Amino acid sequence: MRHLARDITRLEAFSDAVFAFAATLLVVSLEVPKTFPQLVSDLTGFIAFGLAFSVLILIWSVHNGFFKRFTLQDTYTVVLNSVLLFVVLFYVYPLKFVSMGIASYFLGIDSAQDHYTLAGYDELASLFVIYGVAFAAVFLCFALMYLHAYRLAPAEGYTDDQRDEALMLFRHYLIFAVVGLLSVLTALLGVGIRFSLPGWLYGLLGPLCYLAGKLGSRRKQRSEKKTD
Repeated sequence: MRHLARDITRLEAFSDAVFAFAATLLVVSLEVPKTFPQLVSDLTGFIAFGLAFSVLILIWSVHNGFFKRFTLQDTYTVVLNSVLLFVVLFYVYPLKFVSMGIASYFLGIDSAQDHYTLAGYDELASLFVIYGVAFAAVFLCFALMYLHAYRLAPAEGYTDDQRDEALMLFRHYLIFAVVGLLSVLTALLGVGIRFSLPGWLYGLLGPLCYLAGKLGSRRKQRSEKKTD
């Protein structure tokens, strides 16, 4: 029960401040419009901002979920968390660029945001590489944090169920990192760039995570039967 009711640690407070700064970076370039066309253009930008902000909130919720489950403050956790925050700040820029591109492509928007353009397929491939590396790094940090929690669970007094949950979430976020690296590899090889294949590969996350969850639950059931 000591892990359920607790105060926010300085590590979490600092992390929240970094996430807040990252959210600021998403919108900091927007200026107060001076004409109605500029207002319409900026409102279009807020659609992309909303998309990018949603992704950032999802990452924050994953971070928040880890520290709700495991109140670790050791050096390894601090180092991994610091690397994660650094990568998040880097991830903001490709995330914003990609969000602007998605809003422009799918909504048919032709705004004045001319600096969010690509010169050709080579630049598109490079964008997928940059985005994929950042994406994979973020979730690799989460995976390693959960693996560390899994290893420390007995010494820290966590239950077997919490230890099993840490292992399950390690595998879960490792899938995210692997898919990101697969997208990077596809972009580096130039496969399907014309059709944005490296981007569509992120659609594998749902099926792969579902299958991993199913396999994990079956393993747990088998181990429980052996124990009985």
